[in-house]
Amino acid sequence: MIDFIYFIICFAASVVGAVCGVGGGVIIKPLMDAFGDMNVTAISFLSGCTVLSMSTYSVLRSEISGKSRSRKKTGIPLTAGAALGGMIGKCIFNFVKETSQDLSQVGAIQSICLQIVTIGTLIYTIRKNYIRAKQIKSACMCIIIGLALGMMSSFLGIGGGPINLVVLYYFFSMSTKVAVENSLYIIFISQITGLISTVVMGSIPYFHVRTLILMVSGGILGGILGRYWNDKIEIKTINKLFITLLILLIMINFYNMCAYLQ
Repeated sequence: MIDFIYFIICFAASVVGAVCGVGGGVIIKPLMDAFGDMNVTAISFLSGCTVLSMSTYSVLRSEISGKSRSRKKTGIPLTAGAALGGMIGKCIFNFVKETSQDLSQVGAIQSICLQIVTIGTLIYTIRKNYIRAKQIKSACMCIIIGLALGMMSSFLGIGGGPINLVVLYYFFSMSTKVAVENSLYIIFISQITGLISTVVMGSIPYFHVRTLILMVSGGILGGILGRYWNDKIEIKTINKLFITLLILLIMINFYNMCAYLQ
């Protein structure tokens, strides 16, 4: 029964993630934390695999269709930074896990970090019309920004989340749908390098294969439906959905913080 619930969570999260460009992991990770059925290491790994499956479909579909909105000039150095950041973020996660006496401490750190990021993202999203965006073109700066995003994505096990969109809005003056497309590219790269790092370091946690299959299936199916809706839904509706999602995440993260810190 719990595996079916995880499938539903991954499917719904991936639909919203593909529409809003947040990857789905930012929903999957805290919801699975709230259930408390698995330890944080397994949850982070499974969440990352699910996000990777969804973002892989979305990225490949965009490239094959020839309708990709990604900006190659900034996107290539961004994803290069995200690749390195994904590996570093996974190393940081493993270090925190190994030095913590209780895995609940790791979950608490992740929840607190995610809460700070989510609240900051909500404030920026509400006020972004009053904030003057920048137009960064330097490849070096793109790599640094991608590095930071990749580290955060991999360490938190969320696949990028809302912070990607805020960064793309502010530093590159991207419109909503262009930011969504580029965010999914960053998520794809950071997650695949994070997964490779986990395999190379031999730190794959224990989990039931059935759970992985159902979660990844939910991620792919959600990605298919989410990409379809992303093409149909108006930008105004996407922005409203994004704000609603952030408010929901703040409430879930607050619950998880209290649970881990007990």
